[in-house]
Amino acid sequence: MNDRQQIEEIKQLTLAQIKEVRTNTKPTYWIDGQRVHWEQYVESLQRTVDWCDHKLSDYEPFEVASRGDA
Repeated sequence: MNDRQQIEEIKQLTLAQIKEVRTNTKPTYWIDGQRVHWEQYVESLQRTVDWCDHKLSDYEPFEVASRGDA
């Protein structure tokens, strides 16, 4: 599995977790022994998705628009 595939998998798993949390909303979550309000948890997951999107954009081809004058 290459880096891009790993990032895509992280993104998909995180999106699935966001869906799960929003479907089965609880007042708080316990993560690694710390109490976290579900909205804070979703925000944390969204930051992970945003990070994945940023990293995946590095793999996309890009264009540079330029114009020359003669």
